[in-house]
Amino acid sequence: MTWWQSPRRQGERPAWRADMRRFRAGRRAARCAGADPSTAERPGPPPTGFTLLPWLLLGMGSLSNVIKGETPNPWVGGLGLLAFNSLYVYVTFRAFDRARRESASTRVALGLLGLVTTGLALGYGGNWLMFFPLLGLATGATVRGPWLGRVGLLLTLYAGAATWLRDGWDDASGIAYATFLSSMVTAAILGLSEAVRELRAAREELARRAVAEERLRFSRDLHDLLGHTLSVVVVKSEAARRLAPRDLDAALAQVSDIESVGRQALTEIREAVTGYREGSLATELARARSALSAASVEPVVRQTGAPLSPRTEALLGWVVREAVTNVVRHSRADRCEITVEATAERVRLTVTDNGTGSGVPSAGAGVGAGAGAGVGGTGLKGLAERLAAAGGSLTAGPAPRGGFTVTADLPVSGDLPVSGVQLATVAGTGAATTAADTAAADTAPADTAAATAPRAPRPPS
Repeated sequence: MTWWQSPRRQGERPAWRADMRRFRAGRRAARCAGADPSTAERPGPPPTGFTLLPWLLLGMGSLSNVIKGETPNPWVGGLGLLAFNSLYVYVTFRAFDRARRESASTRVALGLLGLVTTGLALGYGGNWLMFFPLLGLATGATVRGPWLGRVGLLLTLYAGAATWLRDGWDDASGIAYATFLSSMVTAAILGLSEAVRELRAAREELARRAVAEERLRFSRDLHDLLGHTLSVVVVKSEAARRLAPRDLDAALAQVSDIESVGRQALTEIREAVTGYREGSLATELARARSALSAASVEPVVRQTGAPLSPRTEALLGWVVREAVTNVVRHSRADRCEITVEATAERVRLTVTDNGTGSGVPSAGAGVGAGAGAGVGGTGLKGLAERLAAAGGSLTAGPAPRGGFTVTADLPVSGDLPVSGVQLATVAGTGAATTAADTAAADTAPADTAAATAPRAPRPPS
């Protein structure tokens, strides 16, 4: 194993090599994917120390003097030239990695580079003064942030003073200007390149997060939509099956309701795909009463306070949908109360039943607060996360007097109220709002009573 293949050397590889490998891998992946090179974004390879090596050609005049023997003590000049080039390469290659650039060894090497430059410039003058602009270039590549201006100005004055002491004022102004320009321009170009790459990386990360959020949103919407709709379809189908032998008109009304629910669900699923669906609380409350009545559960709906913003109504509508679905499927209740209380700052929604079931698909849910604390079931957990993101909370658990309670608390936000029907208190078995439920209750009381007989508990889904 050679020295550069040792584990220590492998761990000390600079970050620009990893960036270069990622760049080449991304370019190969783009070619394999068939991307159009004329329209694809081509940021280019990440900058490395190789981009600053050509500037060493400024020292060719000094090297020529050493080779031709025009320099006093050529061995000293040659060793100085070798030391300068070695330190320059060391500093510039470490300047493209932030951790290495800010390390103490890099700063020490930059200081030694300044000492070597000063010694060569004062000892030989002439072409050797061109090492000051190279020193400025290395300084601009290494020093970033608020200290750049001060260090660049001090280096410029230092280079001008050293040149003035060696060759007079005529060369001092040119060397000072070249030193200042090389340090400032190098720092600006490299800083801008680094900022562009960081912004591109941040944009890619935001794009990945947006995709993940959209997938999560769609999965939640699909669960809430299909879970509620299929539960209503099952309940109404059972009611139609029980009513068909005795009252065909009532059974047909239930079938008509199933058709309406299916069409509405199809519309909502299409809107959920585009992400523009906003639920209405009044609509969800009306659907909840219809579903509860069809399941032989007495609905009691109360709503007080000022109208709510569209976003708040949409979130509360999701809670009503999920809670009523769980009541119909898991609670084995015969009464369900839905209360909406809005104040100037917050709104609270409470869904309570008097059943003996758990009220959620998974048993053992306790009372909790916040996102997902004490909330059982996939739907309620997703709702808890949504409400927590909006500054609210969701609690779900057994009620003190029996049954199950779901409570949602949200801040009242938004300036545009939603126009809709303000629902009054509804009680009694005649609370069904759809024509199908009214017909079923009026035309066949005996059959409806038979249909509402106690049912065997269904296993949680």
